[in-house]
Amino acid sequence: MHISDFDKGYTRRHFMESAGKASVGAGMLAPLWDTICRDGDITNAYPEEAMSIEAITDGKVKVGGKIDASNIDAVRDLVDPGVYIQCAQQGRVIDVVPTETDIYKLNPKHYIDATMKNSGKGGLDSKGNVVVKGTDKPWIGGNPFPNAANAHEVLAGHTISWGRHDSLLFPVWERDKAPSGKTLYRYEFFWIEDYPVGRTTLEPKPYVPGKENVMRHNAILFTSPQDVRGSSFLNIWPYDQSKFPDFFGYLPAFKRVRRFPTNQRFEPLLPGSTFFLTDAWMTGDPYLTWGNFKLVGKIPWLGGASQCWSGSKDGWIHDRMGGESGDKYFASSFELIPECYVVDLEPIAYPRAPYSKKRIWFDARTMTPITMVSFDRRGEVWKQWEAGFDYYEKRGAGHDPVTGPIWKMGDCGAQQHKDDVIWSWNYVHSHDLQSDYQSLLQHVPEIAGGYKIRLNDPALYENYCTMSAIRRLGT
Repeated sequence: MHISDFDKGYTRRHFMESAGKASVGAGMLAPLWDTICRDGDITNAYPEEAMSIEAITDGKVKVGGKIDASNIDAVRDLVDPGVYIQCAQQGRVIDVVPTETDIYKLNPKHYIDATMKNSGKGGLDSKGNVVVKGTDKPWIGGNPFPNAANAHEVLAGHTISWGRHDSLLFPVWERDKAPSGKTLYRYEFFWIEDYPVGRTTLEPKPYVPGKENVMRHNAILFTSPQDVRGSSFLNIWPYDQSKFPDFFGYLPAFKRVRRFPTNQRFEPLLPGSTFFLTDAWMTGDPYLTWGNFKLVGKIPWLGGASQCWSGSKDGWIHDRMGGESGDKYFASSFELIPECYVVDLEPIAYPRAPYSKKRIWFDARTMTPITMVSFDRRGEVWKQWEAGFDYYEKRGAGHDPVTGPIWKMGDCGAQQHKDDVIWSWNYVHSHDLQSDYQSLLQHVPEIAGGYKIRLNDPALYENYCTMSAIRRLGT
């Protein structure tokens, strides 16, 4: 009989001991980030039992099996309230896949390499903005706090580079659902992020001269249906995270660019959607306009950290299930994430915000946010935002890439690292748990208007991220 020194009781004690601490490091057998830098793999940071969903659930949930109404109670403490309701009451079924141990399958290679190269160089200025330690210079690339010591560092390290690429254009398919699952609205749009600082692939790097005070340009253009085609929005984020972004939009009906007020970050951009700008990447506002950061603890978690790409499907469209319509939720894959940082934050600079706080679960391996739950002003759970991520390699038996498609950076116009396989978010469930309305968003290879994925393309800024660009695109 095998007797382990590190059974689920050890795992439970480890997490109970960390509960309530303001500063905790990841890793159970060894510091997680030290292990990653040495091995490129997380295995030696955790006992085998801590990466086994079967061990944690006494066999009620297994890799290769499914989570549904019959066994969701066995993992109730490992999922958010939305996932519990969706599986227990609304017919959602989730595939269970192995825990990914290879760090390069969990974030872009160039981003991980920059994180390793610049490890230990991240600091915070007197306001709380990220700088190169001991200087007043903006950050130089990768995550500045891969072994974050507190909630502030967790939030800051992620927010300064949502997509982990220097620039990106992702075509997005959105369907907005009634409680029954009936589709009410269909939209197609592209989402752009362009980073003038912290650049790891595009020249000049790490900064674009003269733009060191800009954190990101974020542009959105709707291309379908016809009645909203040409509607576009542009956010220009200052590097100083205590300042609000400039928020502009072009609405074809008015044929002009207008400035939007800051509180429209808490409203849908178009009818029917449950997606607010504040929800983007779960940290859709400058992080210093939020406050009262609290590291609730670190816990094991189930989420779509990998194996969520439908690369073998026509148009990459996920299968769906649940609700009366049978297509309310995406087919999705969850893995046991050995440790997640659980962070609470409150909208201190938005007195009229309808959210009283957000709670976000960050994968400790990469500081990527996996799940967010927002609370209304009464403190009641309101919305669930769940993302699925992947390395765009369709895996077969033994993760054999030969059995399916692979999308590389060079296939998407990237100027450097052309042979690197793409990594990004792949789908989102944005579920209003109070009204039961739901928005489904996912990446597709192309949307109406012929817009296709583009990564680390230096032309994205001039073509899409200026005032003249959004005016031109809308006409």
